[in-house]
Amino acid sequence: MRLIQWRQGIRMSELTPHLIEPKDLEAMLLRENLIIVDLSHPVLYQQRHVPGAVHLISTALMGNVPPAAGKHPSFKDIEALVSNLGIDSSKHVVIYDDEGGGWAGRLAWTLDLIGLHNWSYLNGGIVAWINEGHTTESTVNIPKSCCTDIGSTFANPSASIHVDEIITRLDSSDFAVWDARSPAEYSGEMVRAARSGHIPGAINLEWTELMDQDNNLRIRNNAQDILNNLGLSKDKTIATHCQLHHRSAFTYMVARILGYEKIAGYDGSWAEWGNLDDTPIELGF
Repeated sequence: MRLIQWRQGIRMSELTPHLIEPKDLEAMLLRENLIIVDLSHPVLYQQRHVPGAVHLISTALMGNVPPAAGKHPSFKDIEALVSNLGIDSSKHVVIYDDEGGGWAGRLAWTLDLIGLHNWSYLNGGIVAWINEGHTTESTVNIPKSCCTDIGSTFANPSASIHVDEIITRLDSSDFAVWDARSPAEYSGEMVRAARSGHIPGAINLEWTELMDQDNNLRIRNNAQDILNNLGLSKDKTIATHCQLHHRSAFTYMVARILGYEKIAGYDGSWAEWGNLDDTPIELGF
């Protein structure tokens, strides 16, 4: 199957909104081209999930090689994972988790890396779905695997950024680093690598600040205003990171939902940056 399928002159990815509300998903559940991927805790999935959803263990999206265990798996491993889930360019992939979007974002970023942009995030995830009374099931659904031809390498490498690229752009006015970690990690008070602190000039916005705790963990309606006020505007190239590119996978996904075209996930994140000897680091706020 070709990577890009044309339907009446329009690519599938151009027809797919990156954000979907629970009520809209419930109305779509019987569509044949729909694949729903649940990245919640396995115990919760076994008890309650969106009807038809298949489960994906979140750590399968990481390379899990210390110290930068958050780096993405090999292309072949990602290809096998996506094929096992039955995902190709003809499918509409809806993703969610039980924590407000971190692991869902990691899958969205992974799909972007391989050029499959036909994903939607279920706003609020399973928290919104259950709290708002939508139908659930406990059936363990088996993925309908397929042969996914996604080429021989990452089709969209610009979704990822590497340590050397960040270092060379630190003094550029059109570049920004979005640090999605906690203020304690950012300042250096909390140590989670050989060295603590933050990338020089990085802007700290903890990932949970964009989740509306009063609206079932939906993405905040004023997310764009928050980002603009901090200097994380759409005109800049932005690298986002945390410790393992889990929390920052959510911030990457939010940016994509808002229409950012120059957003990249730094999957090496602080586990890499803070364990290297020669990377520049600042302490404090």
